[in-house]
Amino acid sequence: MGVVIETFIWEPSSSFFIFFFVSTFLSISLFPYLAKNRTFGSFDHSISSSFARFQRWFLAIYTLSSVMEGLLSVYGELELTTYGLSKESMVFYLCVGYSTAPVLGPVLGVVSDLIGQKKICLLYCVLHLIVGVWKRITMSPSAWFANVFLSLAGLVYSFGFETWLVVEHEKQSQRNDSLNETFWLMTFLESASLIGGQVLANWLVGENVQDGIALSATASLLLSVVTIICIVQTAKEPLKTLPFRDYSTAFYAYVLGDKRIWFLGTSQACLQFSTAVFWILWAPTIVADGREVNLGLIYPCFLGSRMLGSTVFPWLMSGQSLLRLEDCLVYIYALLGIVFSIVAYDYQEIRILVVLFCLFHGFAGLALPLLARLRTMYVPNELRGGMISLSQVPANAAILFFLIQRGYSNKIENSTMMALGAISLFTASGCIYMLRRWGKSPHHDWHKL
Repeated sequence: MGVVIETFIWEPSSSFFIFFFVSTFLSISLFPYLAKNRTFGSFDHSISSSFARFQRWFLAIYTLSSVMEGLLSVYGELELTTYGLSKESMVFYLCVGYSTAPVLGPVLGVVSDLIGQKKICLLYCVLHLIVGVWKRITMSPSAWFANVFLSLAGLVYSFGFETWLVVEHEKQSQRNDSLNETFWLMTFLESASLIGGQVLANWLVGENVQDGIALSATASLLLSVVTIICIVQTAKEPLKTLPFRDYSTAFYAYVLGDKRIWFLGTSQACLQFSTAVFWILWAPTIVADGREVNLGLIYPCFLGSRMLGSTVFPWLMSGQSLLRLEDCLVYIYALLGIVFSIVAYDYQEIRILVVLFCLFHGFAGLALPLLARLRTMYVPNELRGGMISLSQVPANAAILFFLIQRGYSNKIENSTMMALGAISLFTASGCIYMLRRWGKSPHHDWHKL
């Protein structure tokens, strides 16, 4: 008589999803009635019709771009596995993508400030269009080619759309409330779009992974075409009049020569590094004890928690909190560091790990619009793209270094990388604290640069 061994696949309870949905819905729906400042964001009807129209177009464009950003990244290692690539080859392709960022990232940021953010956002769509066409035509690994183009697109995505928004906001002389609203909506819609991209990719994959990858490439291609049309339909942006020589002088004076920008940039780089460490190690960490886990259902929990965290931002900006933005970020970074420290110290049960990782994304969802708001306070809009891209260089370089050390020589353990992520978050907390101590100087007229 045979013995049947039942296998148990761990997956999050439905109560997880219900909690995120109900909490997010209540946070958004109750805000107009309970907030102290009731003229915030989408509940403020005093913004001009032209900016409201631009805001709707912009959020639609950003949503489509977020779907593109997540659609081709869903498969990840599975796509490379279907082509029969070894682990060393996968690490190589990842390193090629990350090596592009430190070299070309600052160049793209400066170019976006000089030629205009609308054009750089069009470049983002063109890069996705090229990758979609290439994957659809060749149906070959060509991972280095795709990784380079997707890495460049990710760089443009990280600063191009935000800079386009603030420049348009300044051009139309709108209140800061409408800008603050768009910041948290960008984080909210990005997370929702990534979930939608996962659903779409899983629906397209069917029984054959290669066919699913081809269909996803086709979907990305079509989305890029639609997004290009939407960007072209928006209002024409003003021509840039700042020559490169004046731009470089202003960049040195107001970015490289300002210690506050160094503190802010370092905190951004630390959050980016810890987030990259998380996305590299979250799956190996959860399955470390050998149990089967339904990772496809855990992924939406992370993004759902980030959506919930982003909805806390309007409550803070409406006067519900007695803390300044810098004080909030000091505590948020410290809490994020504690979460990473717990994971790095010892292996936890899967349920505890999922809760910790959800806390990480919840606080990160709140930190992202807060950082965007601080950039608006400290960084000139004319130099914003260059500043953001420059701050990403140390994070991308560190990620590349650890990928090489971990992927090829196995000199660094996963717990060590988690510990370094925790140290970077505590460092970011200290940087924001120093930024708080330095304070904000009187507002400069950046148009006189």
